[in-house]
Amino acid sequence: MSLEAFVRHLHADGYESGLPGWEVDWDDKPLSYKLYRGLPAVPLSSDIPLTLEARRMPAEPSLNDIGHFLWYAYGLTQVSHVHAAAVQSYHRFVPSGGGLYPNELYVYLRSAAGGPGVYHYDAAHHRLVLLREGDFDLYLARALGSRSDLSSCFGVVFVSAMVWKNAYKYNTFSYRLQGLDTGVLLGQLLETAKRFGYSSRVHYRFLDAAVGHLLGLSGREENVYAVIPLSAQRDIAWIGDGIGAQVQAAADELCRELPAVRHQQFMRSKTVKEIPLLTWMNKSAELDTLPPFRRLEPSVRTESGMQSVYLPLVKRLNFDLAAAGRARYSPESEFVLSRVTAQQLAALLHEAAASFAYRSDLDGAGEASPHRVAIYGCFYNVEGVPDGAYRYDTAAHALRRVLAGDHRLRLQQGMILHNVNLFQVPICLHLAGDADHLLPQLGYRGYRIQQMEAGMLLHHLLLASSVLNMGGRPLLGFRAGMCDELYRLSQHGLTSLVQIPIGRCLPRPRLVGGLHG
Repeated sequence: MSLEAFVRHLHADGYESGLPGWEVDWDDKPLSYKLYRGLPAVPLSSDIPLTLEARRMPAEPSLNDIGHFLWYAYGLTQVSHVHAAAVQSYHRFVPSGGGLYPNELYVYLRSAAGGPGVYHYDAAHHRLVLLREGDFDLYLARALGSRSDLSSCFGVVFVSAMVWKNAYKYNTFSYRLQGLDTGVLLGQLLETAKRFGYSSRVHYRFLDAAVGHLLGLSGREENVYAVIPLSAQRDIAWIGDGIGAQVQAAADELCRELPAVRHQQFMRSKTVKEIPLLTWMNKSAELDTLPPFRRLEPSVRTESGMQSVYLPLVKRLNFDLAAAGRARYSPESEFVLSRVTAQQLAALLHEAAASFAYRSDLDGAGEASPHRVAIYGCFYNVEGVPDGAYRYDTAAHALRRVLAGDHRLRLQQGMILHNVNLFQVPICLHLAGDADHLLPQLGYRGYRIQQMEAGMLLHHLLLASSVLNMGGRPLLGFRAGMCDELYRLSQHGLTSLVQIPIGRCLPRPRLVGGLHG
């Protein structure tokens, strides 16, 4: 199978993709967090604030501030026990496919707050584990293509994906999940940064081998998906928009500047299988050199003849991020059909679209274009919105109707896993992106970038749902082709990426405890 065929297979068949005959060894599953052995560690304060609203932080964040930021981004927050299923699980503020949390966080601290160096965030013990000590400003700046001014930053966060942490269960389908999970984590990380008063920029394009070499990671086991500089200043200066030629380093040149490090780690699985297709995909997505910057321009699509429903004008939701994260719930059979007001739907869509704007190396000095990921939805029993399938027009804050009628039966028939009763759901959203998955513009790296951006928008929708006292359930177990036909996406070169039923729910009985000081 070619890699292009593999990418299309992931979307055409959903959960049915993967290696034939794969059997999950539940007794040998890996931990959902990475543990290093024999390395110095810096404990972080467990006296974590229980509310998280926008505030201004000092120009130089303390180690306590950084610890609180990391905990809200990806720390262990809750333990729950479902008596009927005899299942105990640990949760974070972000959802994850199967609750497996394939990502890890690393941080380069430039200040003396924790000692200059590169650290792993040990979520299990809420501490920083020192991987390399020293000043790596010049090395890292060149690994990022010398495009962000790191001198104004107090640190840089690296988000990685560990192949085996969810591949043990989902085999090749884990590649799609890892991109989406990484995007959800990025959404939480950027939203947390806003609350702490930090400015940020996401780098998707960097020298993979050089970044992995700095962190001591093996590309066969773990790959960095995104690099995020953080600053306590108002903005991070963007250097160069392709004006003039810049001398760029190659990955192998940078790697020779630092000695290799390999650290002992523990993940519990005694048998870790290599999945050649995933190794091939990750290798093909690597960048050994960085070409001159070119802005990723969205495709211009025109639509006409659509009936429109203009939504009520609403303000941004003002909410405590900590409370919204704790209240977030992913229902399955717990949805209960109830009427949704036009005001609620307007607030949900407006908040998600407004929160999605962020700065990245896809857009240079500007903010992310909302056109790379679009919101479609089927609505039933929503006040002021006739039943039907619609596209959300973010610029006009309006719904453009594609097909009238109640489509719940059609959506239910398109489910691969019938774990949600869509007849009890008033809002069923679909995030859509380019059907070619950005491969012509960005190569095989484009696929995972598309999944990450979809995950970021998904996270903002789930947060807004939680604030509005509704539950949202991310689903990949649906037939994308059926949804593409429903919304006529092929006419615009788009395809469905993820399905999100949203509505009122009655959570199942469970014991939940908070994991914080």
